[in-house]
Amino acid sequence: MGSAGLRELLSHSEEYGYRVRVLALPDKVSRRRLRPYLDRIEVIWGDLRRYEDVLRGVAGSDIVLHVGGMVSPKADYQPHLTWETNIGAARNIRDAVLAQGDRQPKVVYIGSVAQMGDRREPLHWGRAGDPLCVSAYDHYGITKVMAERILTDSRIRRWVSLRQSGILYPAILKNYDPIMFHVPVRGVLEWATVEDSGRLLERVCRPDVPDDFWNRFYNIGSGPEYRISNYEFECLLLDAIGCPRPEKIFRARWFTTRNFHGMWYMDGDRLEDFLHFRANIPVKEYFAQMARSPELPLGIKLARVTKAARLFPHLVKAAMAWMANRPVHGTQTWIRRDDKLRIAAYYGSREAYGAIPEWPGMDLSHPSETAVRLDHGYDESKPMADFTLEDMRKAAAFRGGKCLSASMERGDWDSPLQWECAEGHRFEASPRQVLLGGHWCPECFPYPYSWEKDARPWHPDAEARRNPFFAQLWAPLHDPSEDNVFGPEIFDGWEK
Repeated sequence: MGSAGLRELLSHSEEYGYRVRVLALPDKVSRRRLRPYLDRIEVIWGDLRRYEDVLRGVAGSDIVLHVGGMVSPKADYQPHLTWETNIGAARNIRDAVLAQGDRQPKVVYIGSVAQMGDRREPLHWGRAGDPLCVSAYDHYGITKVMAERILTDSRIRRWVSLRQSGILYPAILKNYDPIMFHVPVRGVLEWATVEDSGRLLERVCRPDVPDDFWNRFYNIGSGPEYRISNYEFECLLLDAIGCPRPEKIFRARWFTTRNFHGMWYMDGDRLEDFLHFRANIPVKEYFAQMARSPELPLGIKLARVTKAARLFPHLVKAAMAWMANRPVHGTQTWIRRDDKLRIAAYYGSREAYGAIPEWPGMDLSHPSETAVRLDHGYDESKPMADFTLEDMRKAAAFRGGKCLSASMERGDWDSPLQWECAEGHRFEASPRQVLLGGHWCPECFPYPYSWEKDARPWHPDAEARRNPFFAQLWAPLHDPSEDNVFGPEIFDGWEK
């Protein structure tokens, strides 16, 4: 997304007078990627984790595009570095922006669909303001929620959080990793193309972006054509690169049945209405374009030209089986080692795993186009300028807690209020963050709120019993008899 955004900014630099400053790690990969642009950009060779480097980039800027950070699959193998990078960067950007006083730049934070967690059918349609519910073991998703909270509840005057979906780009095929099996077959994503994502970063910098765009949360997606199931994604991708259908090269049981993320957006057009960034290329045509891209990995190019995968599907299946049995993140490794915590998180139980049918018995139909709309606990038809403290009290009660503030200026969505959750934890947050962003108690949020603290257990079933707002999302997808508890054990390999 960053590379595509850089290209878009440079292609419009004369039209809009953009001057681009890039913060990049001083390593061989970054130097190679930026070499073609060095005569047109200013590069700060540094690290998001160092405040001094971030400050050099922020000082004198009009807008900050915070696109950098640790993402999966690397984030799954280096959780501690992920926490240091993603959360540390948000703190550094916040502090650097506030240090500019009256010359604060605008801040564009790129969030993630991973913040929303497991959204299986019938809750596969969602929108900004729904409960945040990161999946177990997803260190990346946790850090994205925490970083968003840091930036959107600061004293930064103009910010926006754009929650990115899965990005389609040719090099996606380089992500040959066991996490490819961590997705339910009938799970969904509303994908975003890398070109649309790049255009989005340029459009948000234009001077004609209206004031009412800012200080909001949006979902990024390339629209209705790109609302597909994970099975449909595999079919489109495999067909484009000349591979057999999923049934020929995968076993259905290699894929998990829950505990991932992904949803279709009820509010996805809001961002398009403001910024008009979508190219609206038919999804099949886009996959065909990816398959012809020079960025496609060499092995995939050879397989596509020679049709080797279609001629020898058993060899492809053997390679996939090897990946499903890799250490740490291989789903079949969990089964073989009877890893009860992983099996419970991703399958429900050993018995549930054993009951998964093979392909002939799988439901592979397109998920329902009917959206189940979650209640956000306040009157969404009411003008924002008319909201009062009583509206905040009702929203807090729907979350099992209280709004403790004694007063609130009518229509003030940005001044922090005092809240209390059902567990008695007290915290400060703006109405905008709670009602529009879906945030709630940081102490009840799964795992430590800071990586310096000890991991604390998260009891989602107990949270659902005391929090009707959260229960809408959790209860329909989980058996209450499971009594899920995710404790410090999920920090598998933390010290490594």
